[in-house]
Amino acid sequence: MDEDQGPSQIAPHPAPKRTAGDRVAGMRRTFFTRQGLLGDYDYAFLLRPNLPFMKKSQRASPFFGLNDRMPVVLALLLGLQHALAMLAGVITPPILMSGQAGVNLPPDMQQYLVSTALIVSGILSTIQITRFHIYKTPYYVGTGLISVVGISFSIIPVAQGAFSQMYANGFCPTDDNGTKLPCPDAYGALIGTAAVCALLEVLISFMPPRVMLRIFPPIVTGPTVMLIGFHLVETGFKNWAGGSGPCSDATHTAFFDLCPNVGAPHALPWGSPEYLGLGFSVFLTIILCERFGSPIMKSTSVIMGLLVGCIIAAATGYFDRSGIDAAPVASFVWVRTFKLTVYGPLVLPVLAVFIICACEAVGDITATCDVSRLEVEGRNYESRIQGGVLADGLNGILAALMTITPMSTFAQNNGVIALTRCANRTAGYCCCIFLIIMGVFAKFAAALVAIPSAVLGGMTTFLFCAVSVSGIAIITKGVPFNRRNRFILTAGLSIGFGATLVPNYFSNVFSYSGDNRNLQGFLDAIVLIMETGFTVTAFICMVLNLTLEEEMEETDEKLVAVEESSATKKSPNTQSVNSDGIIPAHEKEV
Repeated sequence: MDEDQGPSQIAPHPAPKRTAGDRVAGMRRTFFTRQGLLGDYDYAFLLRPNLPFMKKSQRASPFFGLNDRMPVVLALLLGLQHALAMLAGVITPPILMSGQAGVNLPPDMQQYLVSTALIVSGILSTIQITRFHIYKTPYYVGTGLISVVGISFSIIPVAQGAFSQMYANGFCPTDDNGTKLPCPDAYGALIGTAAVCALLEVLISFMPPRVMLRIFPPIVTGPTVMLIGFHLVETGFKNWAGGSGPCSDATHTAFFDLCPNVGAPHALPWGSPEYLGLGFSVFLTIILCERFGSPIMKSTSVIMGLLVGCIIAAATGYFDRSGIDAAPVASFVWVRTFKLTVYGPLVLPVLAVFIICACEAVGDITATCDVSRLEVEGRNYESRIQGGVLADGLNGILAALMTITPMSTFAQNNGVIALTRCANRTAGYCCCIFLIIMGVFAKFAAALVAIPSAVLGGMTTFLFCAVSVSGIAIITKGVPFNRRNRFILTAGLSIGFGATLVPNYFSNVFSYSGDNRNLQGFLDAIVLIMETGFTVTAFICMVLNLTLEEEMEETDEKLVAVEESSATKKSPNTQSVNSDGIIPAHEKEV
């Protein structure tokens, strides 16, 4: 367990041992008194909207530190807020990767993956929040903060590229018309490869944090995260217009003349104004929540938008209830399983994904320490970084074994901590409980899978663009815009943007068509890497940052000259030297 509480929380003397009677009394105070249940927190603050001419409260809410005692109702309320804030991020990757834009799994398997994603996020978040000490070593597993984890968006472009390649080379089946058939083996290959590649992040966690940041500084991670978001916006926007599956392609069979297909309720052609209006209702609701909503609505604005879009879609007949009616009442991990294999072409791109996850974890943990009012330098901070990255790597392995793609530490919950002034781990545990409950009830997951593509697209477009903005923020905060850094960003983003906008540009480079499957797999790996824009950008920026020498800008030269001139004037022992290098006699020390 985490015994590292920071300098302000270390008791001068060991606490007296609690007896069974003390524990019973403590439980009674917690669950059977007003102070234990409600406390003196200003609950109206969380629910008060930000309407024009409405008087704002001048009372500051109390701050709940890492291990402070907090009311039960408040812990549950804030835990639910944390769970809702990360809900959209948890459910989006499995819906995209298992749908028509991925491996085209049947609805019941999609429902299972959404349920399992919620359950696994809740279980693995407890590892980060609890923080375990590795016996007789200076290392930890977990941060001991409200560091919740969900499915990494970094895996989506890699998975989509690999799945397209698998359908093209015959690994996945298609019908006579070229329509993609369900391919659970492709998903099994993805998570099997991820389980092996996650060992890289485990190894990275034992590097000193300063070395880690030297190899993967903001000039590498910033443009990489930005391009991940740019790549995903295309999928989100296609869904907004009606769907990202076959109905959005220029050439498709008659069955997909309407989106999502001709047999769906209230099916329309791709790009119809009705679909655009549904997505816009989600987008507009998100904006209105940010402008006029209460604090709890602001931190869950994406889910509020999704809810409004679902209500409109249900009232106008776009929902298909068949999947919800057929879904079981409850679900859990391993209700469905997949054949785990290691797919060679995926190894290098997935290794890049785990490097990115490690870099994201460092930034997110630093931000969590900051909003939790803990130190962001020194031994305790570095220990939290090490434990967080190690837990991220181990979570990647455990998630794959529990049929879910790689996990990463979520950043959006830092906004909830800052807004509610609560960094208490009890709220984090309540968040985990709510995620598990949401996942266990399979009807809830079935309802999420049944959301029309246009509604989902309005939400995911906003969500994926937020990922790009996070990358831009990393660049602007951590990268000085001098000539050298501008050159590195230009070189890295030139090919990265090209590969993102024209993803098939490298598909005709290799012409090998022999029977050597090992060689074919190696060539496919190169193609997959080169057509994944953020991987190319990360590699180019990292190499150039390590090899290009720092240059002194003109402004830097003037600053150095001024500092040297100032130092010369202030120095009492400064002695002049003539052209022969001899100190004049009148300046020699006596």
